[in-house]
Amino acid sequence: MTNTNLFLDIHVIQAVPPANINRDDTGSPKTAQYGGVTRARVSSQSWKKAMRDYFNANGTDSNVGIRSLEIVKYLADKIQEKDSTINDDDALRLANDTLNNAKISTKDNRLKALLFLGAVQVEKLAQAAIDGVKDKKVLQEILVDNPAVDIALFGRMVAEDASLNEDASAQVAHAISTHAVQTEFDFFTATDDLAAEDNAGAGMLGTIEYNASTLYRYANVAAHELIKQLDDKTATINALKLFVDAFVKSMPTGKINTFANQTLPSAVVVVLRSDRPVNVVNTFENPIKANGGYVDKSIQQLEKGLKDADCFVAKPLSILTIGLKDNNQLNFDTLLAQLDSDLTDNL
Repeated sequence: MTNTNLFLDIHVIQAVPPANINRDDTGSPKTAQYGGVTRARVSSQSWKKAMRDYFNANGTDSNVGIRSLEIVKYLADKIQEKDSTINDDDALRLANDTLNNAKISTKDNRLKALLFLGAVQVEKLAQAAIDGVKDKKVLQEILVDNPAVDIALFGRMVAEDASLNEDASAQVAHAISTHAVQTEFDFFTATDDLAAEDNAGAGMLGTIEYNASTLYRYANVAAHELIKQLDDKTATINALKLFVDAFVKSMPTGKINTFANQTLPSAVVVVLRSDRPVNVVNTFENPIKANGGYVDKSIQQLEKGLKDADCFVAKPLSILTIGLKDNNQLNFDTLLAQLDSDLTDNL
């Protein structure tokens, strides 16, 4: 069976101990008002960065993206990898000229705005620079073709030329706690190892803000759009499995050495739908009340939210779960293997 539209939803319940994994401009853990109370919040940007890092560390696809102001130097290094006879100055000149000819502005060997490029795109751009390609259309085709997995999933905006933009096939929600939270303060001191023995004072005093939470996390991918971007069914299935793997196992790194908040989800639900994606955060609009913890109640509420959504949307093509009480339980490797089979049947 092949569907015109195919959406992948992923829902996660995850407990995070005292932590400050995503802080605002004052250093406080990010929060949001929802259901009349203050919730812990982790921004989608923060978790997408963690997922991109996971792609690089664990993905089998070498075509992942680099987003930087230092693309000139990055491209120059690729030019020299391909032709070791080109010296540093000439490589930088070629890189600048090639990017400028593609209408990407540079100044002092840096870009004026962040640019997201895939590994294949950079390789082909380096070869074009060596070959002396100056045609804007040819160079921009290189920048558009063969998008990296994370560019296809998360999108790319190029302010100087909208034709180089890449629409994101994935949406990632801000994670919020299923319950109300209060920010707390950790007062700490640091001792001076070389201080005189009669000096009882601390070498440094300070505070770190933190909270603890049970998060509802949600994301979706328009698989029918992703396959158009990657132009390969096997690559698309692998990208979707990597997306699920990274969403489940990645963790933003803010203050992680201080708090060691290396947790994994307590529940995972992956749903394939033919009509539309469904975020069930509204099931947590009434905050969970503490009575022996939040995880079990949050999982029960997630199950209720998914069932409540059934009266509005078409029957899912596939539901794969870990940690729910009323469904066949899978381990994570088995879930990914079953997802591979379900995507093959429906994509």
